[in-house]
Amino acid sequence: MFTFETADQKEVRRFRIAQFNGRATTIKSGGSTITGHVRSILEKQSSMPPCWKITIVPCAPKPAPRVSTARPAFADEELY
Repeated sequence: MFTFETADQKEVRRFRIAQFNGRATTIKSGGSTITGHVRSILEKQSSMPPCWKITIVPCAPKPAPRVSTARPAFADEELY
């Protein structure tokens, strides 16, 4: 699990929407990029300005789609 804190309300809203819809979300932290599902969003009560603690469960990235270089069988035939 990956946990971080943020004070950006727009970012927190984006994570809440992703959590509600069950979608994976991506965040860049330092030099690394983490993709995963939002597990929890907790507001720190004693902080000023408001700050949220977000927990993300990483998931494996989707494999890149394969591009086929094979030509269809009818490509060599006359169309007319």
